[in-house]
Amino acid sequence: MASDREDFTLCGPSHLTNLDWANENHQRCVAACLVQGIYIVERDRQLQREGSQALASPWWDSFHFKLIRRLIDDADFSIFGAIYEFKPPQQDTTTITTVDSKAPRYVIAFRGTLTKPDSVSRDLELDIHIIRNGLHRTSRFDIAMQAVRSMATSLGASNLWLTGHSMGAAMALLAGKTLAKTGVYVKSFLFNPPFVSPPIERISNERVRSGLRIAGSLVTAGLAFSRTLKQAQQPQHQQQQLQERNLSEDPLKALSLWLPDIHVNPGDHLCSEYIGFFEHRGNMEQLGYGAGIVERMAMQHSLGGLLMDAMGVSNAVDVQEPVHVIPSAKLIVNRTASEDYKEAHGIHQWWRDDQDLVSNIYLFK
Repeated sequence: MASDREDFTLCGPSHLTNLDWANENHQRCVAACLVQGIYIVERDRQLQREGSQALASPWWDSFHFKLIRRLIDDADFSIFGAIYEFKPPQQDTTTITTVDSKAPRYVIAFRGTLTKPDSVSRDLELDIHIIRNGLHRTSRFDIAMQAVRSMATSLGASNLWLTGHSMGAAMALLAGKTLAKTGVYVKSFLFNPPFVSPPIERISNERVRSGLRIAGSLVTAGLAFSRTLKQAQQPQHQQQQLQERNLSEDPLKALSLWLPDIHVNPGDHLCSEYIGFFEHRGNMEQLGYGAGIVERMAMQHSLGGLLMDAMGVSNAVDVQEPVHVIPSAKLIVNRTASEDYKEAHGIHQWWRDDQDLVSNIYLFK
């Protein structure tokens, strides 16, 4: 039986009757609905809902989008993403409004984990890859990246949006970062992206939170420096690979011009650490040049990844900064109290009009 939360007429953004593409709140609502469309189109597939029984299409039809390609996982054949094309009603080309000019021509959206029998095994496998900082090595990400790169190359970044929720937000974030490192910046809406870290933000005592973050930065930077010394003792061919990687442009500097919209909820322990991440970075920079250098080194590594590397579990040559590391961003925090974790992590909050949203822009210097 279909859930009411899958039916656009019952839980969609009923307030969005006059869409204004120049309105950032409207942009956010549409992006979230397009992600919901991916969740529902996969549920339609799993439950064999077809024709009038299918529930997915109103999630994009209502905003004049057409789903032109499904992105299908090569392991379990589930639909994890899609490419949408904006198809507004026919109008006189001499009277195209400024509002329509703000709309994307295409949107690529990715869903998060579905805890249903047909997809949960593969989705959880991908979640583990995110925790181990290995999403970039998965076939699902390869499929996603090929689609994103192809669309950005053929259309231009200004005509494309990226969006995703939870694991799908991590997918969109990694794809966006990959393009940004080459100077291609795609407008992105990331909802509840996972931040792989202990949920320090949930600690109520501010001094304890600050102390733990400073200690974490010192330990992470120390392990990163230790690994650099260890790499200097590796065979010559491996040293050459590492030198080529280290001589490339500073990844944080290359990424700093990309400003994705990151949406988080303090009640969601999977993403709430983004709040402290940006605040802590500013605090470390205020402590002085040395502290800033420590934080710069720490933020390019994950403590878990460094510990696995120290134990010989990971490949030091195939290492990149954690997915969640992003030097610049517009952080949108939903301060509305949530009844439980499910509500705090859910996609539905991002198209509601009764939420207390606070936004800040963080620029990397």
